[in-house]
Amino acid sequence: MNVKNKIKMLAVSRGMTLKKLAEKLSAFTSQDYSYNSLLGKLNRESLSLKEAEFIAEILNYKLEFLDLNK
Repeated sequence: MNVKNKIKMLAVSRGMTLKKLAEKLSAFTSQDYSYNSLLGKLNRESLSLKEAEFIAEILNYKLEFLDLNK
């Protein structure tokens, strides 16, 4: 599953559209995120780790790195 579909799925599971997610991301970061700019980042898979962490927090999730050797 690509980043766009995963984030869309997580947003929908919280009853949120990508447009509403972009609005909340703007408020959360004090930067301008429109639906189109968020969608563009998701389509290009150019979302930064920090942006992904913000989105996870907005959606009440946590990003975590797991050691696959354990």
